[in-house]
Amino acid sequence: MPVKPKLLIVEDDEGLQRQLRWAYDDYEVLVAADRAGALDIVRAAEPAVVTLDLGLPPDPDGVSEGFAALETILSLKPETKVIVASGHGARESALRAIASGAYDFYQKPVDIDQLGLIVRRAFQLHGIESENRRLESRVGEDRTVLGTMVTAAPEMLKVARTIERVANTDVSVMLLGASGTGKELLARGLHEASRRRGGGFVAINCAAIPENLLEAELFGYEKGAFTGAIKTTEGKIELAHGGTLFLDEVGDIPLPLQVKLLRFLQERVIERIGGRKPIAVDTRIVCATHQDLDAMIAAGTFRDDLYYRLAEIVVRIPSLAERHGDAALLAKHFLGRFAREMNPAVKGFAPGALAAIEAWGWPGNIRELENRLKRAVIMADGKLVTAEDLDLPAEAMDALPVNLKTAREEADRRAIRKALAQTEGNISGAAKLLGISRPTLYDLLKQYGLQP
Repeated sequence: MPVKPKLLIVEDDEGLQRQLRWAYDDYEVLVAADRAGALDIVRAAEPAVVTLDLGLPPDPDGVSEGFAALETILSLKPETKVIVASGHGARESALRAIASGAYDFYQKPVDIDQLGLIVRRAFQLHGIESENRRLESRVGEDRTVLGTMVTAAPEMLKVARTIERVANTDVSVMLLGASGTGKELLARGLHEASRRRGGGFVAINCAAIPENLLEAELFGYEKGAFTGAIKTTEGKIELAHGGTLFLDEVGDIPLPLQVKLLRFLQERVIERIGGRKPIAVDTRIVCATHQDLDAMIAAGTFRDDLYYRLAEIVVRIPSLAERHGDAALLAKHFLGRFAREMNPAVKGFAPGALAAIEAWGWPGNIRELENRLKRAVIMADGKLVTAEDLDLPAEAMDALPVNLKTAREEADRRAIRKALAQTEGNISGAAKLLGISRPTLYDLLKQYGLQP
């Protein structure tokens, strides 16, 4: 008898639980009424698809419990397709859920046929992605998302999925992340995945242009508008008509210019400096910053009304140190590229170099990694790049475990200790956190010589 795919329904309304369970005969339906029950099932059963009502007890009239459940489910199993319930008029919650990594949303009251279609597509996509991951694990090639971004980290794959989902809408997207995390690369990927890809992608770094010139760069100017304006010149906003405008380091736009930018976002018309005629512009806005805009709004240096216009969807980009496995993957990618361009004699990494790369914290993120690899390839004396070529400190060079069995045992010990600590030594609670049975946990404790 074929195994049915697992569908978890997180819903506190018992009547709706029964209705949904009856409607999904093709799946093994699991039901939870609250966040704790849902997380227990996710750990133990690992369902491919979850339907999640955001209004869960003890906050049935709010969304705090639902969003907490969504965040934890995706942190435990990033590949899970979570479909959230959205009441009428709850567009903000739906958009926020999509930005947080949800696959899709459905409106209440529930249309069983419409929800069934969403669930079926979610299972199909999960199956395709699972097969892709299986194939990727068999080949040592670079893995790219959004056209050119090299990554295999679940944290970045989640970001890429969010960008792919919002690409074909015209909502404004704000990318938040430290310098060097690839914000412009993601913005270009969003543009190429959108229906505006036939138009231009116009980027401007708002921090790199002097304040007195930024307005002219953005809005353009008429001939004779000021000294040196010898001809009429279109600004970046106008040049992006029909395409995408990327405002990098948008937090550096001065307050007077923020007012003019807000007016454009509200009315979608501009006036060049020295001009009298309004010019209609159809462009999609994507912006980015490494600054804390909430703190800037509180300090009065960034307008909150402009923030809400720019940040219809907010995507937070993890640092390189938070992307598990990406440092080594990107290092191999950069080494291959720079070796072809600058030093074909270099063929790979010496023992210990990749361990040093994985152990280093990368405060400068991908930009730092790229620069170190470029210098190392140029300066390498032999065929292999060493940790010394990368100028990484000796203390960063963690030894690899003896073998895979040892690595797994160490990981098991760490996970068991953490679960026991969180449950204050409660075996049942720790087993639930780990998604295993109590007898299995007792066996592991005995095997590894651990005490609860």
